Amino acid sequence: MLLGVSGLVAGLMVGGVLLVTVLGGTLHRGAEDSAVKTADGLAELIANDSLPDPLPVTGDDVRAQVIDGDGRVRAASLGADRLVPFLYADERPAVRRDKPTTVYIPGERIGVNGPVQVVAVPAGTAAEPRTVLVAKSLGDLVRAVDLLKHSLLIAYPLLVLLLAAIAWRVIGATLRPVEALRAGAEAITDGARLPLPESRDEIHRLAVTLNGMLGRLERARARQRTFVADAAHELRSPLANLRTQLEVAQRIGDPPDTDDLLADVRRLGRLVDDLLLLARADDLAGRPDPVTGPVDVGGLLAEVAARYPAKVTLLPVAGTPWTVGDEAALDRVVANLLDNAVRHARSRVELAAAVVGDQVEITVTDDGPGVPAADRDRVFDRFTRLDDARARDAGGAGLGLSIVRELVARHGGTVTLADAEPGLRVLVRLPAAELPAMPGTDDPDLVVEPDQPRSVQTGLARPTTPAG
Repeated sequence: MLLGVSGLVAGLMVGGVLLVTVLGGTLHRGAEDSAVKTADGLAELIANDSLPDPLPVTGDDVRAQVIDGDGRVRAASLGADRLVPFLYADERPAVRRDKPTTVYIPGERIGVNGPVQVVAVPAGTAAEPRTVLVAKSLGDLVRAVDLLKHSLLIAYPLLVLLLAAIAWRVIGATLRPVEALRAGAEAITDGARLPLPESRDEIHRLAVTLNGMLGRLERARARQRTFVADAAHELRSPLANLRTQLEVAQRIGDPPDTDDLLADVRRLGRLVDDLLLLARADDLAGRPDPVTGPVDVGGLLAEVAARYPAKVTLLPVAGTPWTVGDEAALDRVVANLLDNAVRHARSRVELAAAVVGDQVEITVTDDGPGVPAADRDRVFDRFTRLDDARARDAGGAGLGLSIVRELVARHGGTVTLADAEPGLRVLVRLPAAELPAMPGTDDPDLVVEPDQPRSVQTGLARPTTPAG
């Protein structure tokens, strides 16, 4: 507030000084121009040899003289001295025909109050040179400038006090909602929000934005607390089982069952890997995922399906589906979906891919119990498991579908659940990409075949072989 008032005082002061300076300069130039016009008129009369005496000059504050080369007065206006020139010999500069000369003298010399402006204009001929002197009193001008100065000196403090009071009220009213926001932020607790100003202005929008930020932070903290609690719970179970078996084995002196120990160790390893992957996904949220290159979706499905030789049926791939992204991440997506489908399927799991418009669609279908429509969004949350999936041996940690959604979103795609007859169908949509051509050639016949080895994704290709 003090800084604003100080700036206002300085601005008004500078404005007043400029006003007085500009007004004084303007009045001086106006007086000089008037005197020059009068002198030019008299010089023209001299040139026409029609100069009257007394000189035709109007105005009580104007006097005129015509002097010769020796400084003697040849003609004068009414009220002007006919013996002594306005300018003494040492004051008369060398006059120029291209530019009038202006000299300031005391007003007493011509019988007026205040300073006097004398304009000298050359006239006559070289044989009989003449100089026209026009003296104009600046008393009225000086009095007008002094009046302005005195008025400003009186009005300036009053104006400053008035504007300071107005600024204090206006700025105070403007900053009052900010102070309320500050006080609300200082006393804020979990779940609280900042007060919203009544005015629908920038401060109101700021408060709305800050409340939205507080809501996001609160939800993030809630997710973090839930995540930590669920992770601790999931880690506690296999660790407790390992500890129990080892303590029992130590007491009875028999070696523990290595199969159970290895199962718990593998479960711990998978859980730790999933947690690290989700933590990395949270860290990269909002930043573009580095694109590693083109991915042959058909070849990727064939490779993942080969890990489940007796449980997964790979249907013929429709078209030549390619996408762009991280092949290892997409491998993880398909593997997680197949793990989930195999765990819940009764007898069959089908894997398929097709190009639909500008997207690649990957479907995983199983004939298991499916997921109720009300739970299809919830199953993508972390550590979410339906009741029939909570068995330690058969059920997972509830992170598989969360990882799928994170990785698919990083590739600009979507994942949805739908009914199958019977069972569940998981549909993954990814942006489609063109087939990569062999480097160094523009031959359109040189393309990558879907059944080529995985190494072709580095950009190598071989020409297609005509049928027959």
